[in-house]
Amino acid sequence: MLHVIMGPDHIAAVIPFAIESKRKAWKIGLYWGIGHIFGMIIIGMLFMLFKELIPVEKISGYSEQLVGLVLIVIGLWAFYKIFIHEHKHKHLHIHSENNPMIHKHRHEHEHLGSHEHHHKKEHKQGFFASFSIGILHGLAGIAHFILFLPLLGFEDTFDAVSYITGFIIGIIAAMTLFTLILGQISTFAKNEHNQALFKGIRLAGGIFAIIIGFYWFLAN
Repeated sequence: MLHVIMGPDHIAAVIPFAIESKRKAWKIGLYWGIGHIFGMIIIGMLFMLFKELIPVEKISGYSEQLVGLVLIVIGLWAFYKIFIHEHKHKHLHIHSENNPMIHKHRHEHEHLGSHEHHHKKEHKQGFFASFSIGILHGLAGIAHFILFLPLLGFEDTFDAVSYITGFIIGIIAAMTLFTLILGQISTFAKNEHNQALFKGIRLAGGIFAIIIGFYWFLAN
């Protein structure tokens, strides 16, 4: 769990997706966690089977730079959703219960006929993107090998399997919980029609992704 939480690149990658997904945000964390495990398995298998033939360390280093570029793209995507897509996708809405009021918000409910929206498709794309970024994070960084060094000290196979199982559960649980909390905050801001708070959260997520992205690319 600490491996996930203490990685700013991990957090920055899922924040914009989780904010946009709101109630389904926990799935963003789940898919990222599964993808992260797959990526670690892939780089681990390459290292064990082809360490003499394939420059695994170079692959890992390039993956780190690619992570930086992807984070920048995610941040820019968040800005696009806020400043461009949002303005094309708003309408006036009237509440007549108790105190009548008119406000403007994103068009998220379903319609019949020719006026269709494909929010389910957007969610699926977000889940796939999160899974893919998780794989990329798993491929990146030689630190993953260090995390598995304790396996060399286990004499019992059960202890080794328990360690790996705990590691997998910790990664998935930490990111799922983080995105769940973030999604709840985002949903609250949206349901309360607090557009300033909701927009502020989205802006912060995009800026954080871009800053970490530039740092990650330049540092590697």
